[in-house]
Amino acid sequence: MRPIAGIDHTLVGVRDLEAAGDLWRDMGFTLTPRGRHIGWGTANYCIMFQQGYVELIGVVDASKFTNNLDAFLKEREGLMGLAYASPDADASAACLRAMGLHLESPTDLKRVLELPEGDALPAFRLLRLPPEELPGCPAFICQHLTPGLIRRPSWLGHANGAEALLGVTIVGAAPLEHAPAYIALFGDRAVAIDDGVLRVETGGGFVRFVDEACLARLYPGLGPARQLAPPYMAGMTIAVADTTRAEAELVRHGQHPARSPGGIALAYDAAGAILEFVSRNGGPKR
Repeated sequence: MRPIAGIDHTLVGVRDLEAAGDLWRDMGFTLTPRGRHIGWGTANYCIMFQQGYVELIGVVDASKFTNNLDAFLKEREGLMGLAYASPDADASAACLRAMGLHLESPTDLKRVLELPEGDALPAFRLLRLPPEELPGCPAFICQHLTPGLIRRPSWLGHANGAEALLGVTIVGAAPLEHAPAYIALFGDRAVAIDDGVLRVETGGGFVRFVDEACLARLYPGLGPARQLAPPYMAGMTIAVADTTRAEAELVRHGQHPARSPGGIALAYDAAGAILEFVSRNGGPKR
């Protein structure tokens, strides 16, 4: 088996969770009810797609464990982490160890999901590898133990037509150096290098590593207004049913999308990530 089955979700760190929720709703996204991580001082809203999702996460009790979110938010807000998917964390762990990798033991996590009819308890099992074995950005592997609790049909419809999280773009000082680690995880056929871009096909979304100059070529004028020290996660590519519909929804709420290689995009500073919207079959090939 392959220990990783695509991208599960991204994490966007925010200082004001309720304000961030309003911002993403104004971009045409449907949010789940709020969740609170049991035993932690963090809470979230999720934006669920047919494939993948985005997690908006903030600190609600700084006296409790925040998994270093408080340190990140002292520096900035925005796209901060990536979760890969596993259908079976224990089997993935055994596979990774057989490959000679050095992961921690699986850990369990639950959150309280504040539903109108009463709280529910979605549960997860997490795997973590050393940074050098899953390099380029903070990342972990996630198995959903109760998937039906967090992916209700009513949460999958979005005014902007969003359908899938197609991929992420990550900026690093020497991105091509990550190739051996990702070949080990996904196989050489899943990893390609072209014009300074390292692209990994995960089996459910791409991960694209670039340097600052390459980001500027891909998304001219859309990067962070202030210089961020690499590595950092720069953007997400989201498939929509119709880019014209998505653009109209964004403009209606005062956003100013620009043209992008695959469709339209919002600048990094609009939401803490370059948000590229592409047609379902027209995502970027590089």
